[in-house]
Amino acid sequence: MPDETKPNGTPPPEGTQSTEKPAAEVKSSEVKPSEVKAAAESKLPSPAATPPKSEATAAAKPAAPTAVKPAAPAKPAGPVPVPWETELTRQLKQRYGSGIREASTYLGQNYLVVDPAILSEILLLMCQDEGFDYCVDITAVHYPKREKAEFDVIYVLYSFAQNTRVRVKTQIADGATLPTAVPIWETANWLEREVFDMFGIRFTGHPDMKRILLPEEWKGHPLRKDYDILKQDTEWVKINLGIESGQ
Repeated sequence: MPDETKPNGTPPPEGTQSTEKPAAEVKSSEVKPSEVKAAAESKLPSPAATPPKSEATAAAKPAAPTAVKPAAPAKPAGPVPVPWETELTRQLKQRYGSGIREASTYLGQNYLVVDPAILSEILLLMCQDEGFDYCVDITAVHYPKREKAEFDVIYVLYSFAQNTRVRVKTQIADGATLPTAVPIWETANWLEREVFDMFGIRFTGHPDMKRILLPEEWKGHPLRKDYDILKQDTEWVKINLGIESGQ
């Protein structure tokens, strides 16, 4: 009788036959494909327990902090005029009242804004009483959209003794005139002619109120902001020189 001792060395009980087959006798055909698949799946991790690769990578790698764009720095405020308060301005305001429309300092430059009716008197006072013995410049600025008084006329005065400057400004309408300052400063002669030439502002009492830069037959005044200088140049050159303008 063959030895039916179990592989672990323990013989089966008497009167029984062993139903186990040696491992060598197990045929591959006896293993069902479904059993192989079940065994393989039992060894694989659950899909729910294993996150997708992208999610696993995202979980392992901390999210980069969102870059916060720094706020643009606030635009610094520009310079503004400040009151010009001296003994001179106090006396002028006391004497002329509302005729002194403004007394201010802008970027270290002192200026007065006065009524046109008292302009000559203020200029004479500044020269004779305050020592502003030199008229450096007379110029104008055109504001065509400003109602009533569309021109600023500015006098730049200098005192040699004090080594200081002051500006006197007034406002007038188009077509209005101002009294000449030639009797106060002789330098005002050519300066007022230039203002007339460029802006068309006339100064009553001037000894020679005519153009100084452009020909007398020139039309209009080039520094007015509503003036087309190229059109006038083309017209003048063609009429007076008989050629086309080079502009």
